[in-house]
Amino acid sequence: MTQPKRITPRTLKGFRDYPPEAMIPRERLIDTARRVYRSYGFSPIDTPALEYLEILAGKGGEETDKQLYKFQDHGNRWVGLRFDLTVPFARFAAQHINQLGTPLKRYHIATVWRGENTQRGRYREFMQCDFDTIGTRSVAADIETALVIHDLFRAIGFDRFTIRVNNRMVLTGLLERLELADRAAAILRALDKLAKIGPDRVAEEMQATANCTSDQAQAVLELAHISGTNDDVLRQLDPLVAGSETGTAGVARLAELLQGIKAAGVGEERVRIDVAIARGLDYYTGTVFETYLDALPDIGSVCSGGRYDNLAELYTNQELPGIGASLGLDRLLAAMEELGMIEKVATPAPVFIPYFDKDRLDDYLKLAAAVRAAGIGVELFPDPKRLGQQLKYADRRGFRIALIAGENEFNAGTCQLKDLSTGTKQDIPLEPDAASIIAVVKGVLREP
Repeated sequence: MTQPKRITPRTLKGFRDYPPEAMIPRERLIDTARRVYRSYGFSPIDTPALEYLEILAGKGGEETDKQLYKFQDHGNRWVGLRFDLTVPFARFAAQHINQLGTPLKRYHIATVWRGENTQRGRYREFMQCDFDTIGTRSVAADIETALVIHDLFRAIGFDRFTIRVNNRMVLTGLLERLELADRAAAILRALDKLAKIGPDRVAEEMQATANCTSDQAQAVLELAHISGTNDDVLRQLDPLVAGSETGTAGVARLAELLQGIKAAGVGEERVRIDVAIARGLDYYTGTVFETYLDALPDIGSVCSGGRYDNLAELYTNQELPGIGASLGLDRLLAAMEELGMIEKVATPAPVFIPYFDKDRLDDYLKLAAAVRAAGIGVELFPDPKRLGQQLKYADRRGFRIALIAGENEFNAGTCQLKDLSTGTKQDIPLEPDAASIIAVVKGVLREP
């Protein structure tokens, strides 16, 4: 009989598998994001991975269009995989807003795809954790966006992070004074690369893609290098945008934003104006955010977003201004792993029950069921192998506790509890409802 040709198991460049020890912390982050988003009143939605190409194309800019995964489906329709969750949300809002009403506050945690160059913490398939408010221009929504980002990173466990804020209207105001307003998109895309490629190359790109002079490029870069306290930056911005209604409004909006954040109890050590922030996607119109980890700033922004007041009008005549942000889950996980914040476990259940007395399967099942009924995760080993072999498995998988009972323990009416993190052991009465065992297990699990 001819053997079938073996297929080499492999993944595409920029794509990856997630074994349990990678997926468990990933799901924990997702659970944290859900909890924080819901605490502010955001509700979950979902949209298709595939959209008509016209929904996606041209919304993020020329570079994003190049990264789109697009093809013709079986009906010869051009379709694309979503490159972010904001553009599909704008389409969703335009399609359903009459039923849902405004303001609409949603969160969406899902996979997106971009055919870009891979690098540390960046893949071609990755997950975003978005939250957005659509249907209001109020500065209260801008302030709340910053507060959600702040609470999210505190909930994840970070004490040292900085939310950098800017307003695209400030940049637009300067470009109006420099007579470059009609080339704003190309200039802002170049400026967004400042941290990655440096000022000289940004100036070159501005001149090449926006056809501006060297002096004009330097004037933009001078604005981006303004520094100091938030009040210092605001004072320096006023004369630079004087004469531009757009720029003046942008500076005022920044001041309102910072005042509201301060009123909510978040200090300047957390939120700083950074005039270099432009965000590379073309649809941003006002406030923009980027979040950096103080201990690992070179990994880039791990939570970004901003205001997009005109995006939904591409799909409806109704005015639907919006603002939101997105947690870059995979990049943040890469950073947390580098910082030693990821606990390496391969099981979500903290308790392990070895099955080594082949005649006692029913007793093991009863014990596991009793502990599980108390809300504690339990894994029962499926085969009656040697105890030592099973405990090696438990150590490798990262269980916290093993409940050990063989013929002698069952006959004596006891169970041995072993703390796998410390190696300590104790014998506990084996009652029909496992009440004593459950009490001790809960106590051990509460310990750091």
